[in-house]
Amino acid sequence: MSRRPAPHLPPWLAHALRAQRGPVPWSAVTRGALSAGPLLLVAVATGHTSLGVVAAIAAMLAGINDRPGSRRASVKRLGVPALGGALGLVVGTYAGQETGAVVLTALFTVAGLVAGGMSAVGPVASATGTHLLVGLAVGAGMPLPEPGWERALAFLAGAGWLLLLRLALPTPGSLAGDFRFDGEREAVAGVYDAVAGLLDAVGGPDAIRRRAALTAALDHAQDALAGPRLRRYASSSAERRLHAQYAAALPLAEAATALAWAEETVSERASEGPRRLAAAVRGNTHTGPLPAPSRSAPALRALDDALLHAAEVFDQGRGGELHTRPRTAGSRLRAAFGGAGREYGLRVALCFGAGAAVAQALHLSRWYGQHEHWYWLPATAVFLVKPDLGPLASRVLNRAAGTVLGALLFAGFAAVLPRPEGLIALVALSGALIPVATRHFAAQTAVVTVLVLALVMVGGEPQASAGRIGETLLACAIVLIVGHLPMPGQYGGGVRARLAAASEAAHAYLTHVLDEAGTPRIGTAGTPSGHRATRWTLRREAYRTLAEARTAISLAAHELPALARHTEGADEVAGLLERLVDTTTACAVHLDDTGRIGSRHRERLTAVLAELAAPAERLGLRPPRTSLAG
Repeated sequence: MSRRPAPHLPPWLAHALRAQRGPVPWSAVTRGALSAGPLLLVAVATGHTSLGVVAAIAAMLAGINDRPGSRRASVKRLGVPALGGALGLVVGTYAGQETGAVVLTALFTVAGLVAGGMSAVGPVASATGTHLLVGLAVGAGMPLPEPGWERALAFLAGAGWLLLLRLALPTPGSLAGDFRFDGEREAVAGVYDAVAGLLDAVGGPDAIRRRAALTAALDHAQDALAGPRLRRYASSSAERRLHAQYAAALPLAEAATALAWAEETVSERASEGPRRLAAAVRGNTHTGPLPAPSRSAPALRALDDALLHAAEVFDQGRGGELHTRPRTAGSRLRAAFGGAGREYGLRVALCFGAGAAVAQALHLSRWYGQHEHWYWLPATAVFLVKPDLGPLASRVLNRAAGTVLGALLFAGFAAVLPRPEGLIALVALSGALIPVATRHFAAQTAVVTVLVLALVMVGGEPQASAGRIGETLLACAIVLIVGHLPMPGQYGGGVRARLAAASEAAHAYLTHVLDEAGTPRIGTAGTPSGHRATRWTLRREAYRTLAEARTAISLAAHELPALARHTEGADEVAGLLERLVDTTTACAVHLDDTGRIGSRHRERLTAVLAELAAPAERLGLRPPRTSLAG
């Protein structure tokens, strides 16, 4: 008897049901439990309940951004959005007190346009724009007795408290070596593990996925080590050692990528060295003897040389370059005002402005009854319109389901819990659950709904679960309509912008390697000449921009068909660009070993460039144009 095939869900629905997996982040759970709840408890005990509500909201928003990484990176990831939220709170408070509904709606629309454009710059800018708009909505739509500057200080205090917990509390693995750099140490060790995983997969079907995992590990380590600092260079021996260990992983990653490109299996012995290096990073110990791979091919010789250099670096612990190029103000402005920034800014402006207009109309018509707070609808629209939280249909479905579940749960809790003690405990519990709930947007929405409803009830607002459900459904309808409206320019501007950046980075990397072939160089695989150091920087940029493009393409592919069709063919272009960058890496390794680019490498480069021309042109991209003569 034949088995009936399993039903195939449409991409937009499959994405809505998908959740991330992984171990419970107990450190973040602890910080969440110690953030919003204790802040609210102190505020209630000292008679500053309304300021405590603002501080707890700030701690909650910071908790959503409290992701794995280094302490240094968390300063920027948590601190900069908090500044945006405080600014929004001040502006919103005074605008809500001094202006009418029409002026306030216009202000919200302009702010949405600016914050939406900012979000195209990067993850921190996106979070800052979101906090700015949420602060604007809360400041204007949550009447409180304190002036705007006091609310802003309370907001900064709440976010600062969570940041202080992030900097002060230990995390797993922090007792090995310097306490300050536990996140960096784990990130660098992850790079060596990813190199070993790629070497294990060489010649097999899993090699492409493992190479993508290596790119993600390198991106994560680079971000962890390149966080904000008071001094230009690493200021302690432990930090300089980590920088050197990261830099020593780059030639290993290059050699492993070249082996994967050649599609020839290697012995298990090849991956033992990187795994021992990963253990040495985690334990802050010396490497001991490392097994040497066979030296029968250029990529294997490069791998052996890189292992020898890594062993030397681990013993000496000297500093190393991170091989990053800081983004200029001009590049950030181009991103904000480019195709992605304009498209997203217009949609945020329309959604946020329309949400504010509808909320004020309902408020002035007394639809809220005795509720004076109308911030929920525009604030919900802000989170719904953010593309980095998932495809549009997925966001709407999960937000609606999460709000309904959270509101019903809170209604049940509010009926039995003592006030305010029980509600404060509920806030602390919800804060602890946020780091786990961020794995699925519906779960995160449910937890945040419970937390916010508990906060505003402690602040004096009556139970409002039914009203919040209605406002959320209105926000969902607004975002769905605006998300499918025709806009100036092309749909899929974000995908095209990221693919264009990836194409330019691949072109720069290929051009540099071809120029290297005609320029005398000094140095070994372990001791970079100026050419090789520049090459590693360009290679990192090429793979990073490709990973960002892949993420944007995946999200676009899971939209409803009316939107997904505008980015058809983008995945094919990204795959060809990845082949181009992998081939360029293999060329570079062969060039280091023989002083020239082999005929096989030139043939593969010519073939992939020819394949790339037509699909890139269909998407309006300029494919790399490089002469391979000689």
